[in-house]
Amino acid sequence: MKKYFAFFRLRFLTGLQYRVAAFSGIITQFVWGALLILGYQAFYRSEPEAFPMTFQATATYIWLQQAFLMLFQPWGFENEIFESIRSGAVAYELCRPLSMYSMWFSRTAARRFSQVLLRCFPVLILGALLPAPYGIAPPAGILPLLLSVFSLILGTMVGVAFCMIIYFSAFFTVSVEGTRAIAASLIELLQGAVIPIPFLPDGFRQVAEILPFASMMNTPLRIYAGDIVGGEILRTVALQVFWAAALIFAGKLMERSAMKRTVVQGG
Repeated sequence: MKKYFAFFRLRFLTGLQYRVAAFSGIITQFVWGALLILGYQAFYRSEPEAFPMTFQATATYIWLQQAFLMLFQPWGFENEIFESIRSGAVAYELCRPLSMYSMWFSRTAARRFSQVLLRCFPVLILGALLPAPYGIAPPAGILPLLLSVFSLILGTMVGVAFCMIIYFSAFFTVSVEGTRAIAASLIELLQGAVIPIPFLPDGFRQVAEILPFASMMNTPLRIYAGDIVGGEILRTVALQVFWAAALIFAGKLMERSAMKRTVVQGG
């Protein structure tokens, strides 16, 4: 475990060096969040009771989405890993007495946590300072806050575990670019990054809510915003635990299959 924590720490510290990119990202995310809220406000003014979430909950969701965007980024794959598989440099990884899955998992998670740490606090603070209903509403209590933080961690695990499946799929394809593009599009739409999942049409929404993508961004943000309450919280968190375990198990199986098929040539 210490070895994988070392990989996490190294990648985390490396990610903290990109402060200029983080600063520009903060400005972009705050401006984009403000534009989204103003756009939603125009629709809410016409018929607010027609929407599945209150405007305050939607505004809170949007600010949290912008603050934690890099934690659930649909494009958050490490190009170095894909390049090592394509070029054959992955052979160096095989020489290490480590689980490749665990090593890549820790690297990907560290990269996301470092990026979100640099960006989230200014957006959260600015969002909290805005007057209601345009800013971030306080949590309903300490328990919903703790549950949303726990759900945030589980959602990150689900997202990273899905990344692992895309990584190992590169061992079985000539080019992974198509797989990456499809995966990024699915994640962005079905995790609630384009619009919150409750805004999707009935039927499609029910299906989307049970898919692993909804267990990424959708669940923790809606728990904090107060859109998921009571026993529904336990159900959605349990679904997150299921998908995290299922995707990790599937990734491990793909790792084992990929290692059996991998042939290293040369000396």
